[in-house]
Amino acid sequence: MVNDTATSSTALTGERAALLKALGKARFFLRHTVNGLTDEQAGTRSTVSELCLGGLIKHVAGCEEGWVNFILDGTSAMKDFDDMTEADYQKRDDEFRMLPGETLADVLARYEAVAARTDEIVATVDLDRAWPLPKAPWFENESWSTREVLLHIIAETTQHSGHADILREAIDGQKTMG
Repeated sequence: MVNDTATSSTALTGERAALLKALGKARFFLRHTVNGLTDEQAGTRSTVSELCLGGLIKHVAGCEEGWVNFILDGTSAMKDFDDMTEADYQKRDDEFRMLPGETLADVLARYEAVAARTDEIVATVDLDRAWPLPKAPWFENESWSTREVLLHIIAETTQHSGHADILREAIDGQKTMG
């Protein structure tokens, strides 16, 4: 398996190396799902949902970027749920599809850049620093440490990798594994 971290896992040890290894593995499987696809296939809605593979990778990149901004800037990096506008909702919806002019190569390049930034930050950030979460129905007035945010990013990437596997199989029968 390819080392998917900008900072070599041999340079880091312990918890940081383990977090980056788990995140790298999840990223690998997500990206591996789109190997050999055309832009048209990456934009295909292969199930009844709005999801397409390119959009799913866009969404994961956007989520990772947003949560890393939260690690650095705290609550100010994210809007409270009640403050979301129609434009915010449209931007979120657009993350799940390939828009005109977007290519799979561009989507993957953005994801790679987001991943590299995350990996650099994980190498030095205080894993115990915590911020209050933005107000939303799914958060209960709690705070998350950097460590908890990174575990959330890993979980989200892994979950969406599974979604991607289903979408890919519906397109051409290919599976990420097996």
